[in-house]
Amino acid sequence: MATELAQVLQSIADLKADLKMEFTTELKESEARLENKIDTFNERFDNYQKATQWVVALSFSLIASATVITVISSVFRR
Repeated sequence: MATELAQVLQSIADLKADLKMEFTTELKESEARLENKIDTFNERFDNYQKATQWVVALSFSLIASATVITVISSVFRR
């Protein structure tokens, strides 16, 4: 009876160790996937930020050139 109990306890301990190892492996894989998603998000955000800066610069350039053209044409009409 005592050896059977010892075997059951050993089986439970082995199962617990296996589950812990499996959980740890799954957690590491999940962490790696999350890091990949974060890297992808950071890259996309960086591209969006750069594109936004270009659009703002282009907008100001167009406004400035339109203003200069308007002023120059007004001056030369007189």
